[in-house]
Amino acid sequence: MDRLLADCRARLGFDLLANTWNPVVLYALATGPRRPGELRAEIGGISAKVLTETLRRLEGYGLVERCAYAEAPPRVEYALTALGRTLLEPIEALGRWSARYGDAFVAAQGWED
Repeated sequence: MDRLLADCRARLGFDLLANTWNPVVLYALATGPRRPGELRAEIGGISAKVLTETLRRLEGYGLVERCAYAEAPPRVEYALTALGRTLLEPIEALGRWSARYGDAFVAAQGWED
């Protein structure tokens, strides 16, 4: 059964979404281009270093594009590519699952205070 092999295409999506910040940053870019500072403010809890690493990784994957403007001071914005926008539906589906079953999941883990 090759659907569980490490090089299986389905594993690409699982690996991509398994990184904590990848889907968060992609979702934060859903409404349009953002500057790094805007992304940090919108996301919360992400350091500048981790955000930069995540944006570079997503850019390398072809999911995010970087646009640098020749201004003083320099301005950089990030936006989803067409391929990146295709991930919004599964990310939103996981968000709906989390909203619906999050309390049950937390309770099953014994994480409640």
